[in-house]
Amino acid sequence: AELWTRTKCLFLSLNPLFPGAVGQTVIYPFTSTCAVRGSTVTLPCTFTPLKSFSDGGREVPLKIVRVRWCQNHEICQGSTPSVFDSNSTNNDPRYQYLGDMKTNCTLQIRDVQQGDSATFRFRMEADHPEGHFTNTTGVTVRVDDSTKIIIISSSDDKKLSRGETVTLLCASVCTFHQLEVTWFKDGHGLSETGPSLHLYSLTAEDSGNYTCALKKNMKTLSEPYSLQEEAGGLFTGGNLPPIPGVVFVVLLAVIALILFIIKRYKSV
Repeated sequence: AELWTRTKCLFLSLNPLFPGAVGQTVIYPFTSTCAVRGSTVTLPCTFTPLKSFSDGGREVPLKIVRVRWCQNHEICQGSTPSVFDSNSTNNDPRYQYLGDMKTNCTLQIRDVQQGDSATFRFRMEADHPEGHFTNTTGVTVRVDDSTKIIIISSSDDKKLSRGETVTLLCASVCTFHQLEVTWFKDGHGLSETGPSLHLYSLTAEDSGNYTCALKKNMKTLSEPYSLQEEAGGLFTGGNLPPIPGVVFVVLLAVIALILFIIKRYKSV
């Protein structure tokens, strides 16, 4: 129920806001999000700068010369500390600006820490003060340090036959951003780092207890998902109750949507 509620809230939050003067906007596809400590969260953002302004009847062109992201400051101007400043050479590498100086202002926060529980705001600055603008709405990030990672199976059936395929999803009820995780089988690390673990054509070698955790936060280690061979070539998945297939599909759809948004803003 909680997973479905958060999924619904995410879709509802994808309603762009259009603050600012005519011809000058900063748009956040969502204005709040949740992240697990140690994960990576991406804040999609686009902006439309003012092209020119009127000075005594003369139209003066404008050019964006500086972009910034600030934390918990409504205007993000002057000497206000920035998490990213295009004019600085000392930006914290955890904050990656995926945007440009034209239309894309996407910010990515890596290895999220508790101190990232804040409201982040984007500011554009032009070669004349008339072109400066900050969207005071911002994006609020809530960092959840206690949320455990869970494993969701693509199969509702507790018994799987040899040769079948099953996908295990490493997920959190807190965030729908793609997680960079470490997968384990019987306590031994696997090479996969994405949130989905695909097991094709099940054989006896696939039997075991699967767990996953954020690469940057091993405290999030999930409860084991047991996949065991039984007589007759059947496998049984246990320890965690299977999640209905429709919820699994919705989760994958949401992750795909987030990745699509990120890819779209990268290509703008």
